[in-house]
Amino acid sequence: MKKQLLLFAFSSLALTSCKDDDVQAYEMDMMKGDWKEVKREVISGKDNKTVLSSSTPQGCDAKNLLFFRTDFYVSYTAYSGTGGADCQVNGKSEGNFTYDADAKILGIKFDKDDTRNYKVDILSSTELRIAQQFGNYDQNGDKITDVTYVTYKR
Repeated sequence: MKKQLLLFAFSSLALTSCKDDDVQAYEMDMMKGDWKEVKREVISGKDNKTVLSSSTPQGCDAKNLLFFRTDFYVSYTAYSGTGGADCQVNGKSEGNFTYDADAKILGIKFDKDDTRNYKVDILSSTELRIAQQFGNYDQNGDKITDVTYVTYKR
């Protein structure tokens, strides 16, 4: 009986530890590929609902790409030009990322830059919405730090 109980305990522990790996692998698989920014919002830190400002990329900025691979590689390709028809690659940043599936924290480190953390708010096969965990400040004067959210679509 003791052997069966011990076997059950080790099996439960093994299955529990694999569950987190499966969640992370599944979410990273959803994350991989190209993402285009479709909206940037500043949300009130007081209620985490009130939109203080909102913008959408225009012209060549609408072509900028954020790219993830499951081997923790990340790149950002920026476009510039006049209007939306004459866009050329302006630069490409490459680096690595970390992802904590439990805490939903995405850390992106481009070459020659510090790691910048984001809280993943929405992750689906077609939408990625992240909240900046750096550079936020009180934008509406209520003495509570407001948060910048960036939404990407495929």
